[in-house]
Amino acid sequence: LSFLSFLFIALGCFAKAGAIPLHTWIPPTSQYAPLPVVAYLPASVDKLLGIYLLVRAVKDMFILDNLSKAILLIVGSFTVICAVMMALIQHNIKKLLGFHAVSQVGYMVLGIGCATPLGLAGGLFHMVNNAIYKSCLFLGAGNVEKNIHASEIDNLGGLGKFMPLTFLTTLIASLSISGIPPLNGFVSKWIIYQSLINFISSSNSTILKFITSFSLASALIGSGLTLASFLKLNSGVFLGRRKEKVKEVKGLLLFSPLVLSSLCIVFGIFSYSTILPFIKKGAGEFSLGGLWKSSLATNLIILGVIFGLIVFKIMSAKKIRVSPAFVGGEELNIEEEVKISPFYNTIREMKFIKKVYNLAEKKNFDVYELLSKFVFLFVKLFRYLHNGVLPTYLVWCLVAMLGLFFVFFK
Repeated sequence: LSFLSFLFIALGCFAKAGAIPLHTWIPPTSQYAPLPVVAYLPASVDKLLGIYLLVRAVKDMFILDNLSKAILLIVGSFTVICAVMMALIQHNIKKLLGFHAVSQVGYMVLGIGCATPLGLAGGLFHMVNNAIYKSCLFLGAGNVEKNIHASEIDNLGGLGKFMPLTFLTTLIASLSISGIPPLNGFVSKWIIYQSLINFISSSNSTILKFITSFSLASALIGSGLTLASFLKLNSGVFLGRRKEKVKEVKGLLLFSPLVLSSLCIVFGIFSYSTILPFIKKGAGEFSLGGLWKSSLATNLIILGVIFGLIVFKIMSAKKIRVSPAFVGGEELNIEEEVKISPFYNTIREMKFIKKVYNLAEKKNFDVYELLSKFVFLFVKLFRYLHNGVLPTYLVWCLVAMLGLFFVFFK
């Protein structure tokens, strides 16, 4: 009974947060709803409500057995991989971000699935981080759509020159969601990785160890694919050339992304002193000794960049040979612009995932669509029984009365 109770609560949390297979409402909502609404609801508030309830259920309401943990880990793994694979082939900015809103839920579920203080802390921290950088990304996409009146990546390009601050904030949020140090997305993902590694070493079940190892691999691969999809977004929208001039947005339209992108940096570099102490109190006691030390890593990264610039300056002082780019023997037309989206279309043509993509686009994995077919069967049955004929309704009343007599006077 307790397992069924937890399962139904988890299903409610999955539907609210947008985990697979109850995720299919998020991408269409992201594509067609006003972007400020999307930045507030699917990108942040829904994740906060669904994931927080799941954390409270795991920490305070239930003691999870191996089966419950395995279900959470499997759901988290498939949410990360499947959603990010769908994001790779999208050509619409908002729909691409919608699938990433789904994929990030997978990381939170993976941390919670470990049912350890470290895993719960990682899930909560990633929940907060997701609300920050995902809202920043949606607001940046809204600024682009407001100026260009288009959201298809192939119709954009070259906006970085005219909208530098929007480009900067979107780039910071893109690196953060991809898990690039020293931003906040990396810190929370690192905690989740470490909780999975610790869970592998402490688990007594061989099957659970295998599932956790698969989950860890899925999380790592998902981060790489996330970076690849945001490389597509940033290069397709902000890089390249653009003939017509565009003005940068002003006022609150720019202020909000600037604040959110700054929080991505602050919560990454100063996570030990800002957000993690509060999460530690809520998630339970755990040691911070083996976690990612953001301030030290940031100093090392800065030193590495300075050293690299010095080496580049020394090497660039030498004479170098300039040769024309080799393009396979073809003549290169300077006016011809190559879009980045066609390079990602090759992913769709891979034999082992082409059929999966086709089934996904036909909504064969949509739980709501599949359930609607069964609902329509019951609707047809009740439509036949409730046909508007008075004698039929009198028969139903008689059957109901007999049923009540049988229940109360047996």
